[in-house]
Order: sequence, then C-alpha cells, then structure tokens
Amino acid sequence: MTHTIENKDKLLARIRRLKGQMEAVERALEVGKPCGEVLQLLASVRGALSGLTGEVMQDHLHEHVLHAENDEDRARAAQELAQVLKTYIR
Repeated sequence: MTHTIENKDKLLARIRRLKGQMEAVERALEVGKPCGEVLQLLASVRGALSGLTGEVMQDHLHEHVLHAENDEDRARAAQELAQVLKTYIR
C-alpha cells in the first residue's frame, strides 16, 4: 500500500488546515488588513505547504526509492522525485 493511502487522513487534515490558512488570507484582503499582516499569513501558508511537500517527498523517497521492489521501480521513483524537485525549485 502506498504511503499517501496509509497517511491519507493525516495528509487531508494538513490540506484542510492549508485551506483554512488561505481563507484567512482571503478574509484579510477582503477587509483591508495591513500588508504586513497579509504577508505574515502568506508566509505561514508557504511554510505549511513546504512542510507538507517535504513530508510527501520524504515518504516517497523512503518507500519508492529506498525500499523499491526492484531496480526498475527504484529508477522510476527516483526519476519522479527528480522531476518534482526540478519543478519545486523553480
């Protein structure tokens, strides 16, 4: 079973918190909060998203690269991770 299925409830809870944080940004903009407050909210969203991304990447590396069933699966999983990292750091 894949790690995203095993950790589905935990990952979905993090997504829901992210949604709540984004809604807080939306509300702050709607009511005209100062830009410093909006920037702080945005920094929190970015941190939460980075944490979630890092967790899924780490689980992917552990399950699909380090503990792959064969070299072909390992190579495919490593390539997937490399593509994601390439996109992530742009």
